[in-house]
Formats: sequence, structure tokens, C-alpha cells
Amino acid sequence: MFSAFFHNFLYAPIYNLLVFLVGLVPGGDVGLAVIIATVIVKLIIMPLSLRAVRTQRQMKLIEPQLRALKETHKNDRERQAKEMLTLYREHNIRPFASILGILIQLPIIVALYFVFSREALLNIDPSLLYSFVGVPETISPLFLGTFVVTGSSVILAVLAGLAQAAHARLSVPVPDAPAAGAVRSMGDDFGRIMAMQARYILPVIVVVIAYITSGAVALYFITSSLVGLLQEWVVRRMKHPESPSSAA
Repeated sequence: MFSAFFHNFLYAPIYNLLVFLVGLVPGGDVGLAVIIATVIVKLIIMPLSLRAVRTQRQMKLIEPQLRALKETHKNDRERQAKEMLTLYREHNIRPFASILGILIQLPIIVALYFVFSREALLNIDPSLLYSFVGVPETISPLFLGTFVVTGSSVILAVLAGLAQAAHARLSVPVPDAPAAGAVRSMGDDFGRIMAMQARYILPVIVVVIAYITSGAVALYFITSSLVGLLQEWVVRRMKHPESPSSAA
């Protein structure tokens, strides 16, 4: 049942989208088709992505209030949690807004991996194509005539890691360390650890995944990070209401 769902709703749509795009791009460049397909996916989930970016910005704005709240209710965890939820609601913050976007992208990456691990784009299977998708006349497995996308590419994998590092550095703020004498909470330490891992460990993981899968997955990571950087820039250009503490 799961395999049928995966094939019909993930593998087949992505396969057909890539075949369709390969037939449109110059020289049948599979790499360009992956980039365009990634942009299309990012546009579809952009409302979720923008919400996640806004959430991170708002979380940074209310950080002083959160720290004061934790200090006030440090001996009453239940009251502390309720007050935090109230503060989130007041500022229209959904702390887990970014998780849904990540969960949506994971099966897409898995589908891309299967498409390219089987080299299905180099040997088109007409039985998998939708009625409006034709077989491309030319198919090139080299991105810009240089980088292989159906196999491992060290250069593309490293570029994927660098792009992820740049995106994480801009979009994942490291929580401020508690002031001298302030009580350190497990939540504060966990937040700092997660932020540091996102900045320094995740890019390394992306390099490894991009290398052991394919250049196509590396291009997906690169394009996703660049689109994420653009979204971050757009959100930062927007006007955001200041938190009460910062406005005081």
C-alpha cells in the first residue's frame, strides 16, 4: 500500500515533471530541469516557508520576554509553559511552523534519489509518462556540460554544504547566553545546541547526503538553500512590529 502511494503520488509526478522539463530546457540538461523543478516545489510550499521565516524573526524579537518569563516562573514549569503559549498566541507565533515544510521536502528528496539512482531519466520508460508528457529528443546527464547529476559529484556536494551553511547562518539565530548570575534552563541550552548544530553540523550532513546520493540531489539542496536565502532577505525587508520590551 505504501509503495503504491509513494509511486503514484511522489515518484511518478516528480518523474513526469523532470521529463517534461528536460524536453524544454536547452540541450536536455537534466541539471537545469532539477533546478527548475526545485523552484516549482519551493513556490508551492512558499506560504509554509515564509511563515517559518517570520516565526524565527518573531521568536528573536520576543526572546527577552521569554527569558524574563522563564526566570519569573522558574519554580513552576506548568505555569511557565502556559505563559509561554500565551505569549506565542499574542504574537501569532507557531514555534513548529518550519517542521511541516521540512516534512514535505523529505519525501521529495527520497523520490529524487530513486529517480536518479535507477537512471530512469537516461532511459525513459514511456509507460510511466502521463498522456501530455512526451519523450525528450535529447537528454544530457551533465549539468552545464560539466557536472554529472546522475552520479556522485564532489564539487556539487561541497557547494550544497556551503549553500546550506550560508542559509543556516542567516536564518538560524543562536540564542543569547544567559546573563551573569541568571538561572540557566534546559530549554536555553537545548536551543543553543540546536542552533549551533544547524549552523555547523547540518551543512556537513548535507555534503555527505548529496555526495552519496547524486548530483541531482545536490542541486536540489543548492537551489533550496538559495531560495531560502531569498525568502529570508524578503522577510527582513518587510516591516515587523517591535516587541513591547524592545519598544520600551
